Amino acid sequence: MTLKIGDVAPDFTLVSSDKSQVSLSDYKGKKVVILFFPMAFTGVCTTELCSLRDDIATYSSLNAEILAISVDSPFTLGKFKEDQKLPFPLLSDFNKTASAAYGAQYEEFVLGLKGVAKRSAFVVNPDGTLAYAEVLESAGDLPNFDNVKAALA
Repeated sequence: MTLKIGDVAPDFTLVSSDKSQVSLSDYKGKKVVILFFPMAFTGVCTTELCSLRDDIATYSSLNAEILAISVDSPFTLGKFKEDQKLPFPLLSDFNKTASAAYGAQYEEFVLGLKGVAKRSAFVVNPDGTLAYAEVLESAGDLPNFDNVKAALA
């Protein structure tokens, strides 16, 4: 399934790194950046999320909320969030439903791992439609954050 600009963003309810339930619908009426990332504690994922951490003032000035999602457990994500001092929710798609709904899932990743989230960026408008959608095939690539910010402006 390929989502495109103007589509309604699929809702989800996932467990956060603080063990609470978080739904996209909790953010209705707000601009939301959804980032899927393959795995916590890996080089490119750490670089990606820390770059958002370091630029959080820009996203705040654009009135945007950030949700970062991987198939890691909530416990792993809790440690990752703590270690990297990430100021936004990390959500566990351990059951791989959200990444599948967004078309952001590898059939097979490295080491034969199946269902790992593809690095992706989505911007959800306050009305719940997509303003931006980027799904990357290479886990070594980063989303185009200039385009993400432009979609939020």
